[in-house]
Amino acid sequence: MTKFSVHVGIDVAKDFVDVAIADDDQSRLHVATDEAGLDKLVAWLEALGPSLQVGLEASGGYEKRVVRHLQRAGVAVRIVDPKRVRQFAKALGIKAKNDQLDASVIAAFTASVKGAVAIDDPLRAQIRTFVQARRQLLDAIDINDNQIRLVENPDLKAMAQRRRALLREQINDIEHRIRDLIKAEPALSKTFDLLISVPGVGPVLASTLIAEMPELGSLDRHKLAALVGVAPFDRDSGNHKGKRSIYGGRADVRKVLYMAAMAAARSNPDIRRFHQRLIDNGKLPMVALTACMRKLVIVLNAIVRDQVAWKQAV
Repeated sequence: MTKFSVHVGIDVAKDFVDVAIADDDQSRLHVATDEAGLDKLVAWLEALGPSLQVGLEASGGYEKRVVRHLQRAGVAVRIVDPKRVRQFAKALGIKAKNDQLDASVIAAFTASVKGAVAIDDPLRAQIRTFVQARRQLLDAIDINDNQIRLVENPDLKAMAQRRRALLREQINDIEHRIRDLIKAEPALSKTFDLLISVPGVGPVLASTLIAEMPELGSLDRHKLAALVGVAPFDRDSGNHKGKRSIYGGRADVRKVLYMAAMAAARSNPDIRRFHQRLIDNGKLPMVALTACMRKLVIVLNAIVRDQVAWKQAV
C-alpha cells in the first residue's frame, strides 16, 4: 500500500470547495468548482509534493466533478463517510461546524483513519449513474403504488396507473442500457455472468454490485461484510452482554442484497438449508435473513475472486 506523507481534506459545496492540510493551520484554499477553480486546486495540490492523499466526503453528488478532475491529474483521492467524519470530530471535541473547519477535520480523518483510494473507472461510474437512476424510479413506483391503493377517484387512479406504466417503461430502458454497458467490457460481462449464476441473484443485484462495489472479489470476508453493513457488532460492557447488531455500510447495496437473500432463501439450496437451520435453532426471522445476506455476499465475493461459477455445495 502506498504511504502518504501529506493528507488534505476538501469540503465540497455546490459552487466552491474549501481545502485544508492535516497538521497545518496556515495553508488554506477556497476556490470555485468551475474549470478554472479546479485547475487552480490541482496546481496547489501538486506543489505539496507527490506523496499526497486527498479526502472528500460524499456530498450528494457535488463531489463527483471534483473527484474526476483530481483523478485525471493523478491525485490519490479517498471518498470518506460523512457520518464517520462527524463522529471523529466529536471524539476530538470539535463542536463547531463551518466549511474551513470541516476541511480541517476531513484532513485529520484522512491522516488518522486508513482507507482505500478511489479507483478511476469511467465505465463503472457511468453504470453507477444508471443504477442510481433505476433505484430512484423504483422508489417512485413504490410511492405511486401507495397512491393507487389509497385513491378512490377513478380518474386519479387511472392517471396513477398510466404513470406507473411510464415509470416501468423507463426502468426497462435503463436496464437495457446497463446491460449494454456491462457487455461492452469483457471483464465486467464475465463478472455479471458469474454473479447471476448464483440462484437468487438476478440482474438488479449483479449490476448494483458491479457499479457500487468494485472491491468485490478483493476483500476478505470480514472486511466485505463490514463494507456492505451486514457484519454483526458486539454491544458488550463488563458483565452486560448486549444484543449484536449490524451498523453502517453501503445502504443502497444492502437494500438490494436483502431482496436477493429473500429469493435465495427459497431458490438457492445452500442458502435455503442455512436459513432453515438458523430458524430451527431459534433465531428470529430477521436475524436469520441478515445472516443469509452475509453468507450470500461472501459467496459472491469468492466467486468473483476465483472466477468460477456457482456450484451447489455437496
